[in-house]
Amino acid sequence: MGTVRQIQVTFDCAEPERVARFWAEALGYEHRGDACADPSGVGPRLYFQRVPEGKVVKNRVHVDVRVGTGLVGAERVEALEAECARLVALGAKRVRLLPADGVNESCLVMRDIEGNEFCLD
Repeated sequence: MGTVRQIQVTFDCAEPERVARFWAEALGYEHRGDACADPSGVGPRLYFQRVPEGKVVKNRVHVDVRVGTGLVGAERVEALEAECARLVALGAKRVRLLPADGVNESCLVMRDIEGNEFCLD
């Protein structure tokens, strides 16, 4: 087995500090200018870099925010909707609820303050 590496997830954006502040609030991370980090040091650092072009197409990679782990059915949907409401108050947009389909549990698709897709899972 090879060496385990730490990762950083980098977001291209127009307003790095603003987007970093959103994600710090969303995840309970510490805000550090153009980045945010897990205060426990376990989760990956998120870095936000300014780019001149705007978002054009769907993300090929997205963040799943794990808020419904271990929950099923109506209890899971209730937890997802509650977190959705909190994040909408921070500037996120609700896109749609993907209901459980017999293979996957429900998840809620959202967009951050610059339109990057993420899921409440």
